[in-house]
Amino acid sequence: MDIVILGAGEVGRHSAEVLGSAGHNITLVDRNRAKLALVEDEMDIRILRGSGLDAQTMREAGVDNADLFLGVTHLDETNMLSAAIAKGMGCGKVIARVHHSRYFEGQGFDYARQLGIDHMVCPDHTTATTIAQGLRSPGALAVERFAGGRIEIQELAVDDSAALIGHSLSEARLPTSTRLAAISREGESFIPDARTVIQAGDVVTLIGDSEHFQKARGLFQPSPPSRFRVIIMGGTALGVWLCRALHHHRFTVKLFEEDMRRCRQLAEKLEWVTILHADATGQTILEEEHIEQVDAFVALTDDDERNILASARAKSMGVRHAISVLQRPTYLHLIEHVGIDRAYSPRITAVTEIQNLIDVSPVRKLASLAAGIADVYQVRVHDQSPMLDKPLKMIKFPVHCMVAAIQRGERTFVPNAEDSFEGGDTLILIGPSGMHRPLRKLFGIRE
Repeated sequence: MDIVILGAGEVGRHSAEVLGSAGHNITLVDRNRAKLALVEDEMDIRILRGSGLDAQTMREAGVDNADLFLGVTHLDETNMLSAAIAKGMGCGKVIARVHHSRYFEGQGFDYARQLGIDHMVCPDHTTATTIAQGLRSPGALAVERFAGGRIEIQELAVDDSAALIGHSLSEARLPTSTRLAAISREGESFIPDARTVIQAGDVVTLIGDSEHFQKARGLFQPSPPSRFRVIIMGGTALGVWLCRALHHHRFTVKLFEEDMRRCRQLAEKLEWVTILHADATGQTILEEEHIEQVDAFVALTDDDERNILASARAKSMGVRHAISVLQRPTYLHLIEHVGIDRAYSPRITAVTEIQNLIDVSPVRKLASLAAGIADVYQVRVHDQSPMLDKPLKMIKFPVHCMVAAIQRGERTFVPNAEDSFEGGDTLILIGPSGMHRPLRKLFGIRE
């Protein structure tokens, strides 16, 4: 593919590196001479100095014949307008990176549709959603989210008091929007069937609709969760997204921000959050907040060094979970050595999203649930598939293979036995490892 990238910041450079190494032809555009010089020394790609809002620069970059344009500068408006210009010049697909909810969610106005932008990506939103999901499910052994966060997959240890112990799956009556995909028992993993009996100590892999997931989880972990205390350092756009993702009665959230003007803005936006005008790295502030009683400390300022130091200090003072957000990859390898539990990179998140959007493979493996036992697959259903309009109960799927979710346009749902596929659907399936060929055959996908 011929790809034009506007913006030589962290996201732009990483996108160029990843997509260039995959064999694509990359042209990187930026107005900053120093940033381009840095890239030129590190990568074998074409660079061009200029503005994405200038038609002549865009023509010189080759957007009129490009397969893909990425607008990934730090300015939302520049990214959206340059993507619209690229589309108008004839670029095949255009993607714009944005930070603010008014653009990403299209509150009262669909910016993407009106400007002809194929996809908006918001790494801050995706990163915040991932962090929040991990905090919402602290007892989960692993968490994955698919279909834009509307489908969840979790590994849960079955509590000794679970009502399902001693009952087979046919008796379990899980909510219709959930599926039990795999079980690990005494170190061995397997895909269950209707006769499988749930035992104390099992670790079950549950998949389902995010909206109703907690109800299903309660069948395996019935103890009601206690209120979860979270301290956030940094009133960035990512901080706002995280507060919104944690807007639930289970959470008590405090956000520290040093800029008084920003504090006032946040207080108007986030009525359910306690906004404190203070430096969370101060000598006594964490002691005053009894950090040892706090469940999670999340540092997400724009300063990586401060995030690492603050998270490490909070962890040393007794916080249960210390989380740091890093914009650059420089320090990722240090995280486990300084006691921080998790680190998240919006830059890596952005490139992963972009890769997923441009990957047109009809069958893809998304994740592994139990190594060598069960995997998560994505299947794109084409308009001539022999599986169209057949109720799921009439389709003979490969053994131990189940449809976990159907993504149809903007809607994502967990299907029942009466549902059927339509051309253009994207499916999420759970099945044994090595299912690429059987799935291609089932859906009439040519090799």
